Amino acid sequence: MDIERLLRGTDTVVPEEEFRDRLAEGKPLRVKLGMDPTAPTVTLGWAVVLRKLRHFQEQGHTAVLIVGDFTAQVGDPSGKSETRKRLSADEVRGYAENVLEGFKKVLIWDDEVLEVRYNSEWLSQLDMADVLELTSKMTLAQMLERDDFAKRFGANQPISMMEFMYPLLQGMDSVAIDADIELGGSDQLWNNLVGRELMGRYGKRPQMVMTLPLLVGTDGVQKMSQSLGNYIGVDDEPGDMFGKVMSIPDEAMEQYFRLATGMEENRIDQILGELADGSAHPGEMKRLLGRDIVELYHGVDAAIDAEAAFDRIFRQKDAPDEVPDHIAGEGDPVWLPGLLKDAGLVKSSSEGKRLVSQGAVKIEGETVGGEEVARTELLGRVVQVGKRRFVRFVDG
Repeated sequence: MDIERLLRGTDTVVPEEEFRDRLAEGKPLRVKLGMDPTAPTVTLGWAVVLRKLRHFQEQGHTAVLIVGDFTAQVGDPSGKSETRKRLSADEVRGYAENVLEGFKKVLIWDDEVLEVRYNSEWLSQLDMADVLELTSKMTLAQMLERDDFAKRFGANQPISMMEFMYPLLQGMDSVAIDADIELGGSDQLWNNLVGRELMGRYGKRPQMVMTLPLLVGTDGVQKMSQSLGNYIGVDDEPGDMFGKVMSIPDEAMEQYFRLATGMEENRIDQILGELADGSAHPGEMKRLLGRDIVELYHGVDAAIDAEAAFDRIFRQKDAPDEVPDHIAGEGDPVWLPGLLKDAGLVKSSSEGKRLVSQGAVKIEGETVGGEEVARTELLGRVVQVGKRRFVRFVDG
């Protein structure tokens, strides 16, 4: 049993001594991880905790993956300064289908070391008596010990009673599946400790808690989030994944090496040492980082091809091997912002106008000078928007 591998990269283990003692007993643990399907993609940020769950699987422990199809409709208030928008059951089901496919890229998908449970199985069965019993287990004073609740309460900002219920419902997941230990990001520590408290109050052996750092997004500032758009998905195409890694600030590389790769710690320490003393170039080390992350989810060949494609586009200024065609419509000259929207390269014509004005739109590598373009300059030629969006316009 490699205890140190399980502890590597964690920021909190409660209580660590008990964790070591339980592992020394040699009995498989039930390792809980709850994931609310509130967005369609599994990001590298999610994968930090998923990969730790896999480490437990590799040592013979049972991963109990809780798909929060019930709690996702409530909304986790962790780190939020305002009440979250509620999702519909249909939205949650759609997201759940997508994220489970992403989970399969990370976890060992084998019944011997994996249980997948939906928390509607037990939470939807609670009647009013059960809910009142649950709320009696925690006091309002305990709830306000939570930092984000305390800040909102102090600022006289609304906190719904349903938000108070979320950590209790998450804790009931632990009671229902007899968790031995619960994993989560560092922002989940308080919620997970509620689960430990509830298990004791329901007469069960309290779970231990393990948290991991939150991976910063590609902006290098805020945590990785689909709502912020600063994310890399585990199911991103290899070229997109490599390109996004290459876009992160140099200052974020250490965290990505430690949290998002499969490298051994001594190799990471060597790389960081070389960066610190100037013997390694940040650009080359970022390439190494990109190759390792792409290889983790797509394999060695895909990582090599992704780097080669990146070089063709950004070093040799060539377009990708495969560029989709789109009919240019009618009219001469062509209004480019609207055409870019029709082709799916931008979300709106106003975004297209902004990118044209910023010089971010090119035809065959040449920056477009205005919003209107002659059809003869456009047809059969490759249009590039930003760094990674390409299309070839053709006549209808």
